[in-house]
Amino acid sequence: MTVHVFDTMGTTVSLRFAGALPGAAVLHAVEAGFDDYDRRFSLYRPDSELSLVARGDLALQHASAVLRERYADALEWRSRTAGAFTPHRPDGVIDLNGIVKASAMAAAADLLDTAGEADWLLNVGGDILGRGTLAGAPWSIGIVDPADRAGLLTTLTLHGDRCAVATSGTAERGEHIWRRGPQPAGGTSAYRQVTVRAADIVTADVLATAVLAGGHEQLDDATARFAIDVLTVAADGALTATPGLQRARGLAPA
Repeated sequence: MTVHVFDTMGTTVSLRFAGALPGAAVLHAVEAGFDDYDRRFSLYRPDSELSLVARGDLALQHASAVLRERYADALEWRSRTAGAFTPHRPDGVIDLNGIVKASAMAAAADLLDTAGEADWLLNVGGDILGRGTLAGAPWSIGIVDPADRAGLLTTLTLHGDRCAVATSGTAERGEHIWRRGPQPAGGTSAYRQVTVRAADIVTADVLATAVLAGGHEQLDDATARFAIDVLTVAADGALTATPGLQRARGLAPA
């Protein structure tokens, strides 16, 4: 196995290949794609296009087609999750952070697929997207225990219709998700961590955020309407897993 690592979007990206690394042009194109998303959408960069929109220096209707397309995607997901996922901060500013990283990952996957790369695993800040296998076996990834960042809750495998995994939670960044609806005493979510396995990374990432924000009601809705597997960690540490994950290593009875 070979590994290519670089930093972008305020996090570290690791790209593993079952065989040799692809050519430098392919790796450069992947890095450039992430950097382009960062330059355009980061609200931490005062010169980004989205920061111009947030300050009112650029009207949304005059923004680039790429920005308006991602905003439209986010609005569609807001509708599909009955508002549990939203591109609007409580102060009204458009914030596409909830969909941009996954969109950049999907674009990187398109580059690798087009380049003919068959067996690879992309990790961006703990969200995972993979293709193919490692030495003939499915790629296997660990889900960190939010109560012990050095430990794992379980190990999941990736395969054709479940090749993307995203996790949202409070262990790394605290309470940074905009909650929806009544929450337990103290204003915290019903869930401390939510992991979603899906066929594509945008669906996995958006629904992990939506379930963390929307709690039990959103979990029931998401699992009824989308082809996903979900692992939740409640505020008190209790675990729940949908049928596709109940036999995962570490979750199934010994």
